[in-house]
Amino acid sequence: MLAHTDLKPGTQFIYEGQPWEVLDANAMKMAQRRPVIRTKIRNLVDGRVQEQSFQQGDVFDEADLGKKEIKFLYQTKGQYFFSEPNDPSKRFSFTETQIGTQAKYLRPNEIVVGVVFDEKIITFKLPIKVQLKVKESAAGVKGDRAQAGTKSAILESGAEVQVPLFIEEGDVIEINTEDGKYVKRVEKE
Repeated sequence: MLAHTDLKPGTQFIYEGQPWEVLDANAMKMAQRRPVIRTKIRNLVDGRVQEQSFQQGDVFDEADLGKKEIKFLYQTKGQYFFSEPNDPSKRFSFTETQIGTQAKYLRPNEIVVGVVFDEKIITFKLPIKVQLKVKESAAGVKGDRAQAGTKSAILESGAEVQVPLFIEEGDVIEINTEDGKYVKRVEKE
């Protein structure tokens, strides 16, 4: 059992019969009142995010979530289709709202980790860092700068990120999926 003080970012718990993940939590104490934890939580089943306050005495069950490898197949009209890695006939899909910002870092035939709740795959997790090829990038122009410059680049997955000026089309770069920022160049074409 989790108390209201155990709700920290990354904690997964059962609330109103569904699994939720804490995105942000702040403890607040006002004069002559009980302490309150103000949280921002995300529903792992449908992807919605909401703010919720929990008070002293609130208790929750820990979410019993399993993991299973799944394969991303393709995306069309806001639906993302997946299957079991060795059996493409067992397909299922998620909406863009369910999977959030990690959708823009998916490549066809990529294996990711599915999150299982009550024997059903409810979402998936990408690795923290992924390697993607630069599909489009304007030429970097040097000028009078005190700091290194950046430019916009479109990756093979369709995501647009800011990269240093030396990155060119065809380069493979590493991206942090949590904040969407460039990490390093892995391979120069």
